[in-house]
Parts: sequence; C-alpha cells; structure tokens
Amino acid sequence: MKLSEIVKLLNGKLDGDGEVEITGVGKIESARPHEITFIANPVYEKFYNSTRAGAIIVSRSFNKHLSGDRKVPVIIADDPYLAFVELLDRFAPVVELLKMGIDNSAVISKSAEISPDDISIGAHCYIGDECKIGRKVRILPNCVLMAGVVIGDDVLIHPNVTIYNGCRIGNRVIIHSGAVVGSDGFGQAKNKDGTYRKIPQRGIVVIEDDVEIGSGCTIDRATLGETLICRGVKLDNQIQIAHNVVIGENTVIAAQTGVAGSTKIGRNCIIGGKAGFVGHIEVCDDVIITAATNVSKSITKPGVYSGYRAQTQKKELRQEASLRELEILKEKIKNLENKIKK
Repeated sequence: MKLSEIVKLLNGKLDGDGEVEITGVGKIESARPHEITFIANPVYEKFYNSTRAGAIIVSRSFNKHLSGDRKVPVIIADDPYLAFVELLDRFAPVVELLKMGIDNSAVISKSAEISPDDISIGAHCYIGDECKIGRKVRILPNCVLMAGVVIGDDVLIHPNVTIYNGCRIGNRVIIHSGAVVGSDGFGQAKNKDGTYRKIPQRGIVVIEDDVEIGSGCTIDRATLGETLICRGVKLDNQIQIAHNVVIGENTVIAAQTGVAGSTKIGRNCIIGGKAGFVGHIEVCDDVIITAATNVSKSITKPGVYSGYRAQTQKKELRQEASLRELEILKEKIKNLENKIKK
C-alpha cells in the first residue's frame, strides 16, 4: 500500500514522498524500510534520526527540528497511537485461533442452547446445564461454563477460563487465559469460639458489552445481587474484583490491583497497577489513581490521587518534597546545636 493511500485511510496529512510502498508495521527501534511506525510519546522522538522505517505517524506537535537534515516521510495525525492501531488491523489481521465447529472431546449438556451460527468450542470444554451461547462465539480448549451461564454474541474466551453458575457475559467480550468469573466472594462470619462460618454467596457476576478481562483475573460472585463490570471496562492481568463490586463504564485498571467487597468505582477512571481499594467505599467518575496507591476512603471529586493513603497528587507531592527537606533541616539543627555548645 502506498503512503498516499494510507494518508487517505487515516485522514491525516502527508509530509514526504507519497509513492513509498508500505508492506507492514513495526516498532520504531526495529522497523524495516518498507514498514510504517509511529511516535506518540515525545520520549521516542530521539529514534527519528536512527529508525530505518519507511514512514512514521506523528502528532501535530512533533518536533521535527530535532531531526536535522534527515527526511523520513511522516503522516501527521490527530492521535498517532489510534492511527497506528488502525493500520495494525490492516497489515496484521487476527489469526483464526480455532476451527469452526465443536470438538469431539467437548462435553455439552443436552439442555444447553448453542447458536448454530459461526460457533467454535475447543477440546475438553465443558458446557453445563441450561447454558445459553450466542452467535460468533469462540471458546478455546479446557474452558468450563457451569450451569446457567449466558454468553452473548461475538465473544472470545481463551483457554482454561472458568465461568461459574448463572453468570452473564455480554457481547464482544474478551476473556483471557486463566480468568475465573463467579467464584465465591470472601464472606466469613466469626463464631464465638473463634472459628469461621462461610457466608453463602448466592449472587452472580454480570459482564456487560465490550469488556476485556486479562489473564489470571478473578471476579467474585455477589453475596446477593450482582458483581457488575460495566460496558467498555478493560482489566489488565491478575486483578481481584471482590463480591458486589461495581466498575463503571470505560474504566481501565492495570495489573495486580485489588478491589474489596461492595466498593463502587465510577466511569472513565484510570487505575494504575498495584492499587488497592478497601471495601464499601465509592469513587466518583473521572478519577486517576496512580500506581501502588491505597484508597481507604471514598473519593468524591475528579482528579489525580496518589500516596500510601490516597490524596490529591499535588498534596502528596508537597508532602514528599517536605520529607526530602528533613535531612537538610536535621543538618541545620545539628549546626545550630554545635554553635550553642560553643
């Protein structure tokens, strides 16, 4: 595909030779002469002078003056990253992961309802009683769907996923290997003798449309009612979502985050890795939680929060700066004490 054609596809602006032929995509550090790459972060502008790529997608604020005399064709786009994603679908299409049809080793209940349209169920899968599976669903090997699970259309479930009784999965959902949806919430009542009695977990998990769940995630079923993952949520790997949690629309959560029971996180939030949330709190819409932040109380105002106990990032940074000045203050006090002694 010629660069001039790519420019039209991306609705961008070309600076350079539109006759350059592009046959693939690549990383800016290792792209070859017939591959296109991108610069979305200013940190990578330094590679402009050394990349062998045939063309680069850049933002309108790209500092071309750093390039010296070198002239690599660039496509100026509103969002270079999204433009590059568009090209990934064109030059590196998804490889079919599973042949059409149902593998002979799959065990499927007679009461399960499976759409005959464009379905794939891999080896050694188990589909329980009264499950309902929609159109264009791919269930890769060794998955377990217990009784009453409902799966929407155009869903991809990678190997070794377990979905417990009664859980509901929406349309266009992706669940990666090793995830567990609907395991019991951690409910224990302490007896007088110090032992614990398990609190029955009778609710379900509901995953709405366009959600992606990373490898090794665990989403616990509600004690009563629903644990709810709303439309457009994206979960990274190894995240724990406890019983009766609600994650609002289009919120993204990075790896190793834990959310305790009955906490509600709003829409359009961004949560960094290793963040922790205590139970029974609420986080409003449009909040950013930085990595390794512990959220111990409700957050009612949008903004950026960080720290061992979450607070506005501006306040946390001021406190950190003050701590760094303690050594200087200690040295000053020591000098003053020596002068007083003299």
